[in-house]
Amino acid sequence: RIMAVMKEQGFEPNANARHLKMRQPQAVAVLVKGSQNMLFSDILERVQAKVALSGEEMFVDYLDEDSNEVERAAQIYRQRRPKGFMFLGGDLEFFRGAFGELNVPSVLLTNNAEELGFGNLSSFATDDEKAGEAAIDYLFENGHRHLGIIGGNLSVDQISYRRLKGVYHSIQKNGMEFDKGLQYEPCRYSMEEGYKAARKLIVKYPGLTAIFALGDVIALGAMRAIADMGLSVPQDISVIGFDGIASTQYSIPRLTTLRQDTEQLAEKGVRALLEGISYGLPPV
Repeated sequence: RIMAVMKEQGFEPNANARHLKMRQPQAVAVLVKGSQNMLFSDILERVQAKVALSGEEMFVDYLDEDSNEVERAAQIYRQRRPKGFMFLGGDLEFFRGAFGELNVPSVLLTNNAEELGFGNLSSFATDDEKAGEAAIDYLFENGHRHLGIIGGNLSVDQISYRRLKGVYHSIQKNGMEFDKGLQYEPCRYSMEEGYKAARKLIVKYPGLTAIFALGDVIALGAMRAIADMGLSVPQDISVIGFDGIASTQYSIPRLTTLRQDTEQLAEKGVRALLEGISYGLPPV
């Protein structure tokens, strides 16, 4: 009878009212930006194991890589009141705009938020700029002068922008030229997008001898594109990736890549988050 009355009156549960009884914060929330990024899968597995050992509970929320993770975190906080947040991947523009509304311990992994100055936000990342420079230096040392770059975009708050800055440093240092319109093809972080980007790049730049992909999943897609176009790696086009995901050791040939230390990222991230939860935050 109650359900019939609810249906007749058009009753809908109120999420805020439903959680008023939650006087204490609950589990740790982990927001993963991009469901096809294998690097995040590796980090997440390690994070889950470390959080479980601490006795805390956690839940995971997946977002599209173009979504606003800070806006989503604010929504989750209103509904579930987690003790803290961990972000795997993030756009600093979104943090700059709205993170100040979140007054719980938080950690951003794989991007550097130091410049934002939020007291409750720690961050741990690889030096993407130095790594991008090292990748091009390596290709230069191996005789390549006609390079192509695929992946990410040119937004200054994106990780890809920092890697591209390193690329430009190496190109200038080694006296090479770089035509962005000819030698760069943006794409999302997935094998499918890497495949499409590589085909476009090879068609518009036929003198290409090497590709630096800004993520391993992009590089794996590029390797398949090269094979489908009747070319081979590394005889016709060399490929170097970024991340060091496990799949790169089982591709044919094995992919040359810059490995991120996922164990250290997970260890430092979880430790910082748990310390923030245990010791609390200064009043704002």
